[in-house]
Amino acid sequence: MVWILGLLLAVIALLGLAIWSIKRHKDPHLSLETALTIDRLIPSLSGISLGMAIEGNAVEVAENGAFFDRLLEDIAGARHTVHFETFLWKDGVLGRRMAGAFSAAARAGITVRLVLDANGCKKMGKAVREQMRAAGCKLALYHPRNLRNLGVVLERDHRKICVVDGRIAWVGGHCIVDDWLGDARRSGEVRDLSVRLRGPIVHAVQSAFSENWVEVTGELFVGDEVFPPSERGGEVVAHLASVKPEGSAPAVKILHHTVICCAKKRIWIQNPYFIPEPDAIDAFAQAVKRGVDVRIMVPSSGASDMRMVQHAAHRNFQRLLDSGVRIFEYGRTLLHQKVMAVDGIWCAVGSSNFDDRSFETNDEITLGFLDPKLARRLEEIFEADRSHCVELEAARWSRRGMLHKLQDSAYYLFNEVL
Repeated sequence: MVWILGLLLAVIALLGLAIWSIKRHKDPHLSLETALTIDRLIPSLSGISLGMAIEGNAVEVAENGAFFDRLLEDIAGARHTVHFETFLWKDGVLGRRMAGAFSAAARAGITVRLVLDANGCKKMGKAVREQMRAAGCKLALYHPRNLRNLGVVLERDHRKICVVDGRIAWVGGHCIVDDWLGDARRSGEVRDLSVRLRGPIVHAVQSAFSENWVEVTGELFVGDEVFPPSERGGEVVAHLASVKPEGSAPAVKILHHTVICCAKKRIWIQNPYFIPEPDAIDAFAQAVKRGVDVRIMVPSSGASDMRMVQHAAHRNFQRLLDSGVRIFEYGRTLLHQKVMAVDGIWCAVGSSNFDDRSFETNDEITLGFLDPKLARRLEEIFEADRSHCVELEAARWSRRGMLHKLQDSAYYLFNEVL
């Protein structure tokens, strides 16, 4: 019996070593030094994050509940296909409204495909699922909790995507929960942002959707109804990061880190779950030394829906503040948008949180844009939101209570799975 127990322990140790080895290869120490400005690095930014720079796009920003009015207009105007992917859907007014729109499109002969994260959408309600299926919508659950998915059960689909006729795409942070309705002026209404895309970049977003659709259904889709001939939509250069290669650093993480290292004037970030790794903290500190104005906006502990995550984030705030990074806590409501604006010329919007789970485990999508007008628009949004923030001060932060510090350190131990 002793030798059987020893063998079992050896197998467990070997499996643990294998898991650690896989994790280590997906989490290399990232570094970069360059004197080039970000506008001269777009081919590099897109290439190093496994994409390509695409010209000729139009980008519109939609905030808070107004996003859904625009999205539903596009769904109602579909002629061929509607593809939708989301992480979080809960039963409610908004969920029933979205289900009604998808059902109406399907009954009108539109092909409607939905990829729904099995964990995040488990509370969407049986009635709306049956309604959509009865109308002819094709629903696919991403990584249900069963033996077949035992090895990927922690990998969630955190993307928020909608593609209509292969010509219009939406990407951002909005979830299908009633808290996302309204204008985010009061507690319980989420502050969020998404972008509407027209132009050749829509094909790249469609490709990202197809990745998970094919994984969970095996169904391929082709033709002009999903990938129509590209048409120029505007003047914005765009690139997309979404690829998560096995055994190497994910594209979304590489893009975020590279941009921090390239910034020359300012980096303004809004993100609800901000837990940078040591390499990123060092990169922010080096940016400040280069004269870069680094500002981070996160929800306050009172406004956050994930107090554990906020405590884990607090653990490294002192290092950031001491290095000269400015941190603002937004207290009006939950700040959920995932936005970066860099040097007044480049910006990014997507689904990715600034933490290990988003960078290394979840399926995410981030779009980068070279466009001064769009970058300025996101900076204006940051400035407007700053009026509802409290700026943290390094000296005062160091004096926070011992219990607070202990909670920060304890929750940080689980930062990779929060």
